[in-house]
Amino acid sequence: MKFKIKLTYYVTCVLLFALLGSAYSASAQYNDSTFYHVSFAPTGSINKANGNTAYLLNNNLKFNIRKKVISFNFTNTWIYGRQNVGLTNNDYSSFVDFNVYKGPEHFYYWGLLNYNTSYSLKINNQLLAGGGLAYNIIDKPNAYLNLSDGILYDASDLMIDGNRSVYHTYRNSLRLAMKFNINNLVTFESSTFLQNSLDRRYDYIIRSASSLQFKLRSWISVSSSLNYNRQNRTGGENLLFTYGLNFEKYF
Repeated sequence: MKFKIKLTYYVTCVLLFALLGSAYSASAQYNDSTFYHVSFAPTGSINKANGNTAYLLNNNLKFNIRKKVISFNFTNTWIYGRQNVGLTNNDYSSFVDFNVYKGPEHFYYWGLLNYNTSYSLKINNQLLAGGGLAYNIIDKPNAYLNLSDGILYDASDLMIDGNRSVYHTYRNSLRLAMKFNINNLVTFESSTFLQNSLDRRYDYIIRSASSLQFKLRSWISVSSSLNYNRQNRTGGENLLFTYGLNFEKYF
């Protein structure tokens, strides 16, 4: 696990330097000749008062490919936090998904593969894989609202009341996603998942991630993010607010 975290950190740093070196040619969004997008957002928070210290680091790396009938998205996230000498977060998530834009207007098919390990949510290892159907309620260059649903296979290794629990289940995965851009200067983005087990009523997952970005240049923004996660089977829960910078490039 430590090797994975270090590798992710080094990869993000290399990509960051590459972004800075070629930022002068970055465009603002996808167009007829722009098919790729990469972004790196190192954000965090620190609090020190009365001899107590708490800090949280949230590193997010995204790579997107978009063509006429298919798109591919890859996201790596590492969250690390401590309070005084105690560990609060050491959470890693790798997410790969694709969308196929064929079928009725405003509808598309999606598939995903997601790996998670989380100290705060008491997840040793978790693999989610599946697919479904999505509908674009609003689909404009500066406004996007989407609702999707589908079935996931969940293979998990969890810690429950101090005991290890290895099990699998099928989940219904409902997602609401939105993105709004104001004059290409301010961007709000949010994605919320509710993933219920089909055979255990008490077994559900909630994930919500929102971000607000203020663009300084075509390639750099001031960014803040608010994330909420709950793994009800383990009782693990976290609410994270961080702020920092977002570096991105379209090509």
